[in-house]
Amino acid sequence: MIQEVAQIEYNTERPKLIIPEYGRHIQKMVDHAIAIENKEERNKIAKGIIAVMGNLNPHLRDVPDFQPMLWDQLFIISDFKLDVDSPYPIPSREELMERPEPMEYPQNHPKYRFYGNNIKRMIDVASSWEEGDKKEGLILTIANHMKKCFLNWNKDTVEDDVIFAHLFELSNGKINLKNSDEDLSDASNLLKNKKRFNTNNSSKKSYKSSNRNRKRH
Repeated sequence: MIQEVAQIEYNTERPKLIIPEYGRHIQKMVDHAIAIENKEERNKIAKGIIAVMGNLNPHLRDVPDFQPMLWDQLFIISDFKLDVDSPYPIPSREELMERPEPMEYPQNHPKYRFYGNNIKRMIDVASSWEEGDKKEGLILTIANHMKKCFLNWNKDTVEDDVIFAHLFELSNGKINLKNSDEDLSDASNLLKNKKRFNTNNSSKKSYKSSNRNRKRH
């Protein structure tokens, strides 16, 4: 009995796994492949390991870069010691250790922040379109959305002229509805969906609380 206990292996005593997600069996298979002297045999073993690794991630089989990713991970697990013929470019340790370039963060500081950056992008797109019903429809949609954003920020009513002035300013004078006869949607209609959503949420909460009280009794 004492001898059997002495032969038990603990993870703390085993070599550290390079990619723990694949488990120790894959690591041992890769170590075995490294030790094989015949390269043709190593290639066969490597393809078998790739097949097993793929079976462990069946939900990723339809991903376009799935196979290249598996081969990259195979070389990483081998600590780049596995000498086999890969159907894809073999990554180097230096390449993987390279730090990625920092992503550029949009440093937009709009004057009217309650509209958001997407509104400015939509306005720029609308300004580039040719004149016609399609452009007019988009402009009115943008103006109504601006009015809704304004009302979400400021609960008081807002005149259409204010929205038209902001639209003119944000479009650098390319979209001018100041003298237009168009009327935007009424404030109560724009906020109706939001109120209805809040009402539904409050009713659900009260229903849950009443159920809790009922259970307590």
